[in-house]
Amino acid sequence: MEDEGSMSARDGLVFGAHWALLAFIASLGAYYALSLLLSGLAFHGSIGLSDLGPLVLLAFVPNLLLGLGPVLASRRWGRGVRAEFGLRPTGRDVRVGLACGGFSLLAAYVLNLVLLQVYGDDYLSDDSTTDVLRDMTSDLAWLVLAALVVVVAAPLTEELLFRGALWTGLEHYRVPPWAILVLTALLFAQVHGEPERTLALLGQGIAIGAARLITGRVSASMIAHATNNLPPALLLFGAA
Repeated sequence: MEDEGSMSARDGLVFGAHWALLAFIASLGAYYALSLLLSGLAFHGSIGLSDLGPLVLLAFVPNLLLGLGPVLASRRWGRGVRAEFGLRPTGRDVRVGLACGGFSLLAAYVLNLVLLQVYGDDYLSDDSTTDVLRDMTSDLAWLVLAALVVVVAAPLTEELLFRGALWTGLEHYRVPPWAILVLTALLFAQVHGEPERTLALLGQGIAIGAARLITGRVSASMIAHATNNLPPALLLFGAA
């Protein structure tokens, strides 16, 4: 006779909640905890800042946790990453992803113009992630690595968390799709920690999430996210 815990896990529930929602909470918590730890070590000089190139990798370590939790949870309690999230892109995923990524870039352009009117020169002087990475080093090898992080690694981990684990968990509780789209976009904007750009990030998050809404697959939103991140990644080489 199976115990109650095994039966719950088979139904997708772990400790009374859906495994995907728990994976989201645990991954986001680990991300913030590790970010604070690394920031504290850097502030107190425990991490040397003489060679800034490797910081590209160091800065991405907390981000890696965003995708690791959903992967491990889906393998332990779900049907695996491919079955739960649809990580093997189809032709339709590529087409929808590219289209939604293009709309995301358009939304960012329009909303940034609005924000520029609100914040003026202060908005332009606010350092973006791209500016920070570009200022780290002029070494071409590190710039290539930074570009790969921006275009490939970050979209993979962030989409597994937001349009993967969080979306799947909310779907389990029958939250309306439009509400899931908005909520995931809001949290996506918040996690970037750029208050002045929240409106633009929200618009981008909705456009990227639309790829998941249309196809039902995370691979489409990953392609949309990568498309959105491609121009900033190319700007990294402007100072090379």
